[in-house]
Amino acid sequence: MSTGIRTDTAPKPVGAYPHARRVGNLLFLSGVGPRDPATNAIPGNAYNADGTLAGYDIVAQCRQVFANVRAVLEAAGARWEDLVDVTVFLTDMARDFTAYNKIYAEHFTTAQPCRTTLGITALPTPIAIELKCIAALPEGR
Repeated sequence: MSTGIRTDTAPKPVGAYPHARRVGNLLFLSGVGPRDPATNAIPGNAYNADGTLAGYDIVAQCRQVFANVRAVLEAAGARWEDLVDVTVFLTDMARDFTAYNKIYAEHFTTAQPCRTTLGITALPTPIAIELKCIAALPEGR
């Protein structure tokens, strides 16, 4: 049996899927991006007059994506320390890895989940980072 989790404290999914799904003591988060849940804006994005993306701030996007992951975890009754696996997708590995890795280290000081970081060519919206996470909740929570 599994339970879908949705929350207003994280950005709305861009497709037909929940923020997370709990199966037993495991919590599987759908891909989480850096959109602001209140405004749907992407922090750090700058646009040309024609609406095309001119540039982005990976630090701003990293900070927001971690806040969004935390919001989904909390909505599901989980904690940051419950994360056991994080897959990170970066659209520009060469440009962004160092800054992302620094922000990541700030957020994972004691409980460090397994991590995989992949360089990809694009994400469904003009974001530079997305996280896919798995958490293991202790018995009784």
